[in-house]
Amino acid sequence: MTELTHAVQGVDHAAFPTFDPKATIRFYRDVLGFPVVHATCALGWGPANHPDFIHFFFDIGQGDRIAFFYYFGVDPYHDENVPEVLMAARHLAIHVNTEDDLLEYRRRLDASDWKCELQVRHETVESIYVRDPNGYLIEITRPLRVLTPEDDLDANLSVDALMAVVDEDEPSLERFYQIKAELIAARYADEPAEVSYV
Repeated sequence: MTELTHAVQGVDHAAFPTFDPKATIRFYRDVLGFPVVHATCALGWGPANHPDFIHFFFDIGQGDRIAFFYYFGVDPYHDENVPEVLMAARHLAIHVNTEDDLLEYRRRLDASDWKCELQVRHETVESIYVRDPNGYLIEITRPLRVLTPEDDLDANLSVDALMAVVDEDEPSLERFYQIKAELIAARYADEPAEVSYV
């Protein structure tokens, strides 16, 4: 098998259904300032019972797009059985470079019908959050520092520990940290410690 090292060039688009195209267009085009760059208008699609739709796209920078399907004749739907924590987990994070850019988006949101719901600093990014007219959680984020090879190493140790802990009878964050510590100890068992003072 041929190895594809970074053959993928990023996100072409992320697509979501909308039951309120007017509010969706106002939010993304008029409030956030994302230009409409493409629309596909389809009389059915594939199977005979597929509804007619319009699929419209907003440019979110670097050639990436967010897109929405509006299906004619399809009633609005929301699954009340999905816990809120899982609904919030499904979100789109859009990247900006500076604090000024982030604050400008916060200003635009706070001046609109869709107020910023949360602004928080995570370990490596600062983010603002808002629910779009469809109830989708949107995050706009800026870097707080440059990511390093050490961040990559830590991330790989974390996912290795995660893969191990989920196979246990009672996975927990505490057990995850125990496994990760064991992986770190094993990795550095034969390497001399390096300490640098700044």
